[in-house]
Amino acid sequence: MKFVSKTIATFFGVGYFPLAPGTLTSLIVVLLYRFFLWKVSWPLYLVLFLTLFFVGIVASTHYSSRLNEKDPRKIVIDEACGQLLVLVLVPRGWFPLFLGFFLFRFFDIVKVYPVKKAENLSKGWGIMADDIIAAFYSGLILHAYLFLK
Repeated sequence: MKFVSKTIATFFGVGYFPLAPGTLTSLIVVLLYRFFLWKVSWPLYLVLFLTLFFVGIVASTHYSSRLNEKDPRKIVIDEACGQLLVLVLVPRGWFPLFLGFFLFRFFDIVKVYPVKKAENLSKGWGIMADDIIAAFYSGLILHAYLFLK
């Protein structure tokens, strides 16, 4: 279980990247979406997102407990899950994808209310929840832009 939780929580080791591992994880998800995930039907995409979310809660709970840290920088499954949420039903063009990427990174880093407050939830819930709220804000803005353009 230790290896599995570590592998999932660090998004297959991306969390060990020395510079901005969360940003790198988000970028990898954008690229995965651009080349593969955009083809997935929305019900299957939703199942993928929900699976990643709940598995991420369990894995980040185990791994953060093992490291004895509340939200270690190495845990980036939350960024992967959040970026997936931002990209739901987004066209695969570079501009909308990078706009979604930049919006998500902005809200995840700045932590406008209640993103910061969500970090206070216990264990993996707090690790995952702040990114989901940041993704929700980002997705709303991105989809509003795509609708209005």
